[in-house]
Amino acid sequence: MAEKSGSSWKDIRPNIDLLMLIPTVALFLLGIAAIYSASPNKALTVSSYAVRQLMWGGISLFIYILVLRIGYERFLDLAGPLFGAMMLVLVILLSVGYTSKGAQSWFDLGFMRFQPSEIGKVILALALAQLCSKLPPTDIKGISAAIALAGPMILLILLQPDLGSSLVYSVMLFAVLVAAGAPIKFLSGIVVSILAMLPVAWIFLKPYQKMRLMVFIDPTVDPQGAGYNVIQSRIAVGSGGLFGKGFLHGTQGKLHFLPEPHTDFIFSVFSEEFGFIGCSIVMILFTVLLLRMLNVAFYTRETRGKLLAVGIVAWIWFQITESIGMSMGLLPITGLPLPLFSYGGSSLLAVAIALALVQSVVIVSRTEKF
Repeated sequence: MAEKSGSSWKDIRPNIDLLMLIPTVALFLLGIAAIYSASPNKALTVSSYAVRQLMWGGISLFIYILVLRIGYERFLDLAGPLFGAMMLVLVILLSVGYTSKGAQSWFDLGFMRFQPSEIGKVILALALAQLCSKLPPTDIKGISAAIALAGPMILLILLQPDLGSSLVYSVMLFAVLVAAGAPIKFLSGIVVSILAMLPVAWIFLKPYQKMRLMVFIDPTVDPQGAGYNVIQSRIAVGSGGLFGKGFLHGTQGKLHFLPEPHTDFIFSVFSEEFGFIGCSIVMILFTVLLLRMLNVAFYTRETRGKLLAVGIVAWIWFQITESIGMSMGLLPITGLPLPLFSYGGSSLLAVAIALALVQSVVIVSRTEKF
């Protein structure tokens, strides 16, 4: 077998999957436009959201290239220590973390806030791929090992509490189990057990989390409180019509009717200004990106790379679905960012690392001789 991927830029450059790279860049740039439009201050200063996101984009690009040079195989070899370090960080976070929107999910570094659970998604994908390739979840022992690995991390995220990210972690676990060959009867039993526990889980939800679920069913339950976000987001999406009101001509975000327009409801801002046509273009770009990554999982022969790609696809797919769905009132509000689109350095950096890892799997598949 050839030496591990990422060692030579000469080998990397001609083997990059452009159908993954082009949608990634296009979505990021469209996201910058939406963030700029959603920002209360249109001055392009260092403190403005759009400029900050561009700066994070530069950092993410550097990390993306670095990950390609290192190669996904080396990251998989380090999955154990990285997982242990992330578990320690999540434990520390519960003691000294910064609380925002009811969740103690950030480290306040003074000049910035960083959310470790975003990087945790990358590390969980690496750890699951490494474990399930060595101990396939084809029996109780293998399935139990995978659950024992992901379970404590999911629990620490729930304790913050961050229900949205814990759901992402759970979807990643389930997807990797399916891809690794876990028997349907075992997976069905897990799903049934989780559904049976939902009434009990309701007891442990925070009041604001319960209200989010209630207003998902009927936003008029609390139209001036938790339901306000859903109502205003629906108005923004619906008012865009076919072609939208035009860039910088949206009103819901500008007049402060739409809360968190640059993060949670960035898709609503974009929908109002670019309409159905603009949203369709965004959906096509996301679809191409996801299909290309899923294609990697199908054609790569290396089990670890296959499972890594599956875990990352499941994560990004779920966040896209949830973020867009909650903007239209079709899914409960969780606060999950729209990948590559929402403002946020932690999310952008994590997605950049994840996409670089999948791109690295592509490069290995095209260059190594089996």
